[in-house]
Amino acid sequence: MNKEKNLSYLVLIRHGQSEWNEKNLFTGWKNPPLTEKGIKEAELAGEKIKNLNIDFSHYFTSALVRAQETGEIILSKLEAENIIKTKSQNLNERDYGDLSGLDKDEARKEWGKDQVHIWRRSFDIPPPGGESLKDTAARVLPYFEEKIKPLVEQGNNILICAHGNSLRSLIMSLEEISPDEIVKVEIGTGEPILYSYSTNSSFQKIDL
Repeated sequence: MNKEKNLSYLVLIRHGQSEWNEKNLFTGWKNPPLTEKGIKEAELAGEKIKNLNIDFSHYFTSALVRAQETGEIILSKLEAENIIKTKSQNLNERDYGDLSGLDKDEARKEWGKDQVHIWRRSFDIPPPGGESLKDTAARVLPYFEEKIKPLVEQGNNILICAHGNSLRSLIMSLEEISPDEIVKVEIGTGEPILYSYSTNSSFQKIDL
């Protein structure tokens, strides 16, 4: 990648496939590890990010194992031994509450296809005992604004390894996507998302 002067970079990546992704279970704040496929996705992601030739100063991840495992695999590919690492519960996946650990098809049988779809794809309706995407954004975005964005503004390049819904919350803000539209955005496991930042502008997505 041809890097421009006076730009800093932000890379977002969702963790590789976890054991519960493979089993089609609602995961949320539960803590399954990566599958073999997930490990390979993380390794491939590490190679893709390495090819960007970006020197990262800081790495942020959630308090959940699948994101941490993915991040460590990526960092090993980058040989980023001196990177500053931060783990925060604020970057956790959306808490699925009473749905956590349930097979998605079984949940549809118990609560109905339409109700489960509403819980999964509405912006502000949480499942029982859990979080909506709006709730997730309410912890992700203040954390980003307070702890991460200032580092980018100072010229640091940042890597964030997190989850589908925590990243969806962040992308909604970075790309100014409406709540109605962000719930339709799919974020693949192990697929890096790159943004540049200039003090004269906002975050700009760069196609990889």
